[in-house]
Amino acid sequence: MSSHLVWSIIRNNNAFLLKKRNISKPFSTEPSNLTNLNSYRYNGIVHKKTVGIVDGPDKKGFTVVCQRPKKQNKPKERTIKTTFKSGPRRSLYKLKKLLKSDRYRTDLTKVALRRASAVLRSQKPRRGKQPKKVVEE
Repeated sequence: MSSHLVWSIIRNNNAFLLKKRNISKPFSTEPSNLTNLNSYRYNGIVHKKTVGIVDGPDKKGFTVVCQRPKKQNKPKERTIKTTFKSGPRRSLYKLKKLLKSDRYRTDLTKVALRRASAVLRSQKPRRGKQPKKVVEE
């Protein structure tokens, strides 16, 4: 089926929708949706090519989950998982290079970089508040 037909069917009703009161556009909880917005552009169910970014193993780095369009009928061979954990700057550069080299969803490049940097930022240890030094005279 065409992606537009599938989108028109699942747009308002699917298992990944998260509707809340006083919010005009519902959120989406699907794994390969980079922005968690329910829109055609970012939907991971509808498109043949999708990009998803999740935490890496042991909370180090991030994993990029891509789907091959030619293996659409073979779910086991369809997904490709690549883990990046060689430092934040180098990993983000490699991700950008990966998405641009094969022209693999170039419209999602900036969004994927934002998501990956957010994942890396969440893995940094939090700095606790330092106690104030009391000067005694």
